[in-house]
Amino acid sequence: MTQQVTVGFVGLGTMGAPMVRRLLAAGFVVVGANRSRAIVDELAGEGMQPAADAAEVGERADVVLTALPTEDAVREVAEALLATARPGQTVIEHSTISPGLARQHAARFADAGADYLDAPVSGGPAGAEAATLTVMVGGDADVLERVTPVLAAFGDPIRRCGDVGAGESIKLVNQLLVGLHTAAAAEAAVFGARLGVDAATIAEVVGTSFGGSTMLARNLPRFAEKDYSPATPVRLLLKDLGLVHDEALHGEVPLRLGAVAEQLFSEARARGRLDEDMAALIELWPSADEVT
Repeated sequence: MTQQVTVGFVGLGTMGAPMVRRLLAAGFVVVGANRSRAIVDELAGEGMQPAADAAEVGERADVVLTALPTEDAVREVAEALLATARPGQTVIEHSTISPGLARQHAARFADAGADYLDAPVSGGPAGAEAATLTVMVGGDADVLERVTPVLAAFGDPIRRCGDVGAGESIKLVNQLLVGLHTAAAAEAAVFGARLGVDAATIAEVVGTSFGGSTMLARNLPRFAEKDYSPATPVRLLLKDLGLVHDEALHGEVPLRLGAVAEQLFSEARARGRLDEDMAALIELWPSADEVT
């Protein structure tokens, strides 16, 4: 499944652009659209076929992928894609949304004869560039098998988590832990600095101990270098933690630590760090400058 399949992509942002580049490198014909035109033109120079909007992507593509920042954007694009949905077409949602919204969209695309998978990803832009994104899929196993060559262009592992909505459910579990571990890593880094330990030593020693985590390894260099360039901005994680909050409320699950993480990211927003990387959370600690 390469040359004979046209892959559409809507949402060419921090994640979408490197995913498109991997699809092009794998030999797929890719047609893409984005609200901001500059990245469309840039990717067109690399071989992507530009489209004016999501509706045109839907008209031209056999498999349509979306990677969008908010549920409002997901709803807007879904309406455009539903207008051109047809039997034999597959729509794959890579955005992080509520499991309920994924199920609603799956039902509507099914009415139009199209298949739908929710397939949020984790690994950030670096994972997209390296084709090592974890792809968490909800939906029919046969549909997933058919489109696995598309997902394999940027994803490894690709894991079916259950029926539609299951991929989003697992992603929200992941995002809860991302928020918690980022906050814990920031606090640990500040604590270590006050004890006279630098970030590199913490990464080397704690990274291979029980206290290690992907977020610790990912964020420690950023803490030390004060690198808050937005690979995963506070804005997106706060949105995801809001989805986690809503699902926990609906399921009557008390998230004691999750509430603390959401509060910390809300404080980061209040301090004007909404568009900075989640590593900027460390700036909530008065002694953050001691981390080196």
